[in-house]
Amino acid sequence: LIRRWQIACDARQGGTMRAAYQPRHADGVRRSAEQGIRRGMPVTLLEGEAARAATGHDRYLAVMLDASGGDVQPLDYARGLAGAAQRAGAIVHGHTRVTSLRREAGSWHATTPTGTVRADHVVLATNGYTDGLWPGLRESVVPVFSSIAATAPLDPGIVAGIMPHRGSLYESGHITVYLRVDQAGRLLIGGRGPQRPIADHRSVQYLIDYAETLWPQLRGATWTHGWNGQLAMTKDHYPHIHAPAPGLYACLGYNGRGVALATAMGGEIARLVSGTPARDIAMPVTGIRPIAFHRFWRMGVMAKVMEGRIRDRLGL
Repeated sequence: LIRRWQIACDARQGGTMRAAYQPRHADGVRRSAEQGIRRGMPVTLLEGEAARAATGHDRYLAVMLDASGGDVQPLDYARGLAGAAQRAGAIVHGHTRVTSLRREAGSWHATTPTGTVRADHVVLATNGYTDGLWPGLRESVVPVFSSIAATAPLDPGIVAGIMPHRGSLYESGHITVYLRVDQAGRLLIGGRGPQRPIADHRSVQYLIDYAETLWPQLRGATWTHGWNGQLAMTKDHYPHIHAPAPGLYACLGYNGRGVALATAMGGEIARLVSGTPARDIAMPVTGIRPIAFHRFWRMGVMAKVMEGRIRDRLGL
């Protein structure tokens, strides 16, 4: 899509690395790499000196490098997709919340604070920001805040030793940390953080401390940005497609992999809307299943994060 629509979003297909620092998780990385190699995927297993050379430190016991992966600037990517849609005839109304949906005379009426839109088909694609617009949908996913901190562009001498491979990396464990160096030479590191909106990097000091543990040469670097947003977790860790009423579809629950996965699922939703039978798309169309005790999601997320960090520390 990026090539087809010439989207300027700092796209690089430099590979994705799944890395493990605990023996148990390293075994899982090795198994995944072996499975990928057997199936002809462009996968390489890095251990020892090879892992150190790719990442710039010796923390990781095993790293699976998938050469087909890469990274993008997600906001520019989203804007590029919106621009492509507009050139194809779509009309985009930002900051226009739908406050109610009703079906009347065979079409949907979506009411907003400034007017009503009538449509044959409606897609609810709200993921971690799902509200009570459709009964039970909000309760079918758990919103989880994920945070990122970013440095200013680093001195070339410093950045040369940080993630020398320049692929994106995510850790294999119960609580994932992910990081990359962008094309301007900034280090971006992300992971679970406060379960509330944040405004700057000071709210995720633990991510900065971890980065400086991995690469001591970062001490004294300037950290300029910190932000977060809500992703949507499902009980089975798969995205869900629902069709709760004629002409109404919902697709959500990307479990932290939304940039790539939501793009792929968008194609499946388009096939459904254009008349492809549900049995012929890549994911099952299921009923909406609310999660029990959903109102306590914030408390549950905090407990799960704490449990995951303890298990990662103990190698469980």
